[in-house]
Amino acid sequence: MVDAVPLLRMEGVSKRYGGVRALEKAELTVNAGRVHAILGENGAGKSTLIKILAGVVAPDEGRMAIDGKEVAFASPAGANEAGIACIFQELSLIPDLTVADNILISDPPRRFGMIDRRTQRHLAQAALARAGADDIHPLALVKDLPLSRRQMVEIAKALARKPRILILDEATSALAAAERAKIFAVLRRLRAEGLALLYISHRMHEIAELADECTVFRNGRNVASYMAGTRTDSEVVELMIGREYRHVFPPKPEHRVAGKPVLECRGLSWTDRLNAISFSIAAGEVVGLGGLDGQGQRELLLALFGVLRGCSGEILIDGRKVGISSPSRARSKEVGMALIPEDRKTEGLMLPMSVRHNLSFAALDHVSRWGIVDRETEGHLIDEMVRLLAIRTADIDVPVATLSGGNQQKVVVAKWLMRNPRIILLNDPTRGIDVGTKQEMYQLLRKLADSGAAILFYSTDYDELIGCCDRVLVLYDGAIASELAGSAITERALVASALNVTGA
Repeated sequence: MVDAVPLLRMEGVSKRYGGVRALEKAELTVNAGRVHAILGENGAGKSTLIKILAGVVAPDEGRMAIDGKEVAFASPAGANEAGIACIFQELSLIPDLTVADNILISDPPRRFGMIDRRTQRHLAQAALARAGADDIHPLALVKDLPLSRRQMVEIAKALARKPRILILDEATSALAAAERAKIFAVLRRLRAEGLALLYISHRMHEIAELADECTVFRNGRNVASYMAGTRTDSEVVELMIGREYRHVFPPKPEHRVAGKPVLECRGLSWTDRLNAISFSIAAGEVVGLGGLDGQGQRELLLALFGVLRGCSGEILIDGRKVGISSPSRARSKEVGMALIPEDRKTEGLMLPMSVRHNLSFAALDHVSRWGIVDRETEGHLIDEMVRLLAIRTADIDVPVATLSGGNQQKVVVAKWLMRNPRIILLNDPTRGIDVGTKQEMYQLLRKLADSGAAILFYSTDYDELIGCCDRVLVLYDGAIASELAGSAITERALVASALNVTGA
């Protein structure tokens, strides 16, 4: 039953940055005990809306009310006091501190003026258990945890504040399917306890599974609100992008004659994470990496790019054995490899620096003469990349941190394309970006393959593997469990291979 007075109401909220309209007359109503999904492309205004709710930025106009009482937050602390907690896709954890230190960092328990470590540990354990992550030790260092486990700590950190309104901004994007199922169970329990949940995700199946109501934003305005399940996915996407949505994945070549391998692995192994992996990729192929998260996919990409030490086996480029002992060797002209990393914020971009500098950084040797950057050559290449990837930015000299998440991801891809690589490794490149940008990314992958690039593409999304890839290598326990090609790439086959089930 919906309350007569909503827990949260926003009316006529606007925010501008210079001449850029980030939010215009936004309206939002959220009730206790409900999951309200916020949908929209990157740059649609969702992040600005959340930052206003969280007290990170102040609106230029409009009003907010909690329990019918008007509120305004001068800082995140004010929002926390009002019962609002946020979980952002970009983690706020301090890597060199323990899990317990991070969870209670804003208000640690004290005894005689000192932090009470025993109480802190117990409180952290309780928060982790509430988040469905009681297998994480509170005294573990955050830097020693994989990204998916750090995301769980972030969720526990928010729950430790005992919020009334919990905002999740792509909070499940780094989680494997089993962990997402745990979090969904936690969120349903919190909803039953009366919390209001604002849920932002670009995964439509998550929205369908979890949300009670949905609001769609486009170009800074909310364009529709509706009860979950009353609109088809295609109708929702059309609301988000403002145009008819069709042909999500570009067509694959019907009759491809396999050429000589550009990249070939023979018995590639590393510690207990990679076990005698052998495969090849020809020019023009998009080969996917499937399987449950954590089965060696990321380690395989890092090993190929020369990041990991102590690898055994052989890597051949154009049929010739090469030693790739470092990333600089991987991106050399002889090898011609590029790696699009998993976490654009920490591994792909220098956030305070400009779009221009981020784009040209990986290709300095291509745009320099005798150690001096050729500005004309650099400018031509940057303009070409901005056009090719449709990077939306007011100016290439603004900090890349000011761009939306989808456009930041485009910058990560574009900076490597400036080197004109022959082999492109992609580590879950569409994580946390909107459906419109995903569609552009799929078109780009096929365009690069058609131009002769060999592409190795890891994705946690089965639909992407089915829609984008000519072949899929499914990894299990660090080894290739099966290889699927053409019409054999189905969700059933992917799941069966991921679980190492034969005859399914």
